[in-house]
Amino acid sequence: MIEKTTDLDTCRDIRREVFILEQNVSEDEEWDGRDDEALHLLARDAQNRAIGTARILIEGKTGKIGRVAVRKSARGTGVGAALIRAALEELRTLPGITRAKLGAQTHAIGFYEKLGFVAYGPEYDDAGIPHRDMVLDLE
Repeated sequence: MIEKTTDLDTCRDIRREVFILEQNVSEDEEWDGRDDEALHLLARDAQNRAIGTARILIEGKTGKIGRVAVRKSARGTGVGAALIRAALEELRTLPGITRAKLGAQTHAIGFYEKLGFVAYGPEYDDAGIPHRDMVLDLE
């Protein structure tokens, strides 16, 4: 089950586990001060345990999907794809939003391509991890 949430503590717990503890992203980079302006999604398993999160920021006509994190115990179950699909559904309900964008860790580009995203531009470093921008037209 995926829902919009205001439970930022739970979302941040998942992000801390995945990004800060597993991937060694610094706290300064992870906590960028934009959580209060974002829409947050939270995925729960059948036992109602929080297992994944994503956030959406609106930048002009673009919905930027980011901070997509799934707990290790839930990876490979389709939760990540479900989070992205839920984010896209949410963006499609917002007037004037014509595209979705995200910064994909390069090892995950194939995952996002299967969901319809197209990579563009050069590879870049984000928090010590190689990324590429990806976009999906919502019209």
